[in-house]
Amino acid sequence: MRLYDKLISQALQLIASAGGGQMVRGECRGEACRDSGEFDLVLKSDMAYELGGGNLPAVSGLFYTSDQSFVPQDEIWRLGPDLSEIEGDVPYARLTLIRVPEGCFSGEAEAYSDLRKMEYTRYHVNPEGYMMRISAASEREPVRISRKALEQGLSFEKVGRSFLKGYHTHPKAAAVKLIFVTAADFPYEELARLAHQGEQITKSMNHIFNNLVMDCSACNLKPVCDEVEGLRELHQAALTK
Repeated sequence: MRLYDKLISQALQLIASAGGGQMVRGECRGEACRDSGEFDLVLKSDMAYELGGGNLPAVSGLFYTSDQSFVPQDEIWRLGPDLSEIEGDVPYARLTLIRVPEGCFSGEAEAYSDLRKMEYTRYHVNPEGYMMRISAASEREPVRISRKALEQGLSFEKVGRSFLKGYHTHPKAAAVKLIFVTAADFPYEELARLAHQGEQITKSMNHIFNNLVMDCSACNLKPVCDEVEGLRELHQAALTK
């Protein structure tokens, strides 16, 4: 899986240019947030602040790779203030890099489904006091933080461990790197552009594996295949089966 590698390189360069952030290692071990087991409603009256609230950036990006240099092990990174250090609404991003075995998505019809199942993990991880208000249509992921959860020690590390456990319920998720960003001067718009391109790659894979469009010239995702190395070859391989 190398289709997203160019985007990953660009995203990590943005992180590095902004200072690189602070890393917490630990695989899935260590204290995670208590999971509410269902969508945890945080009312405005109970809210301390919102990550990506109002018109502030609220970016969620997810990329897959087989390159171990990008994701050598499970890692949690933070760039900007931690949850306990934030006093009001701030811009926000959560970048997720998932390493999968080389060749596991080489053309199977189930590939798109597997990728989406890993992506949909965010709908099934419900840390108490951390309410994600996900909008797939607008590609935004603002988060409400409750005052009670902050008093009980809520942090990005604990939230990150909850996500790691969730992603590792999928057998093809070999390792996961999570990067939480709350820095005020980070180029969120550029990261949002990369996240959108990643989503377009995933949609293109759906078209390819399901042969939804046989004529490339008639496909609205043709610019993606032209830009991303390997997609056109994947399409041709699918057509010959």
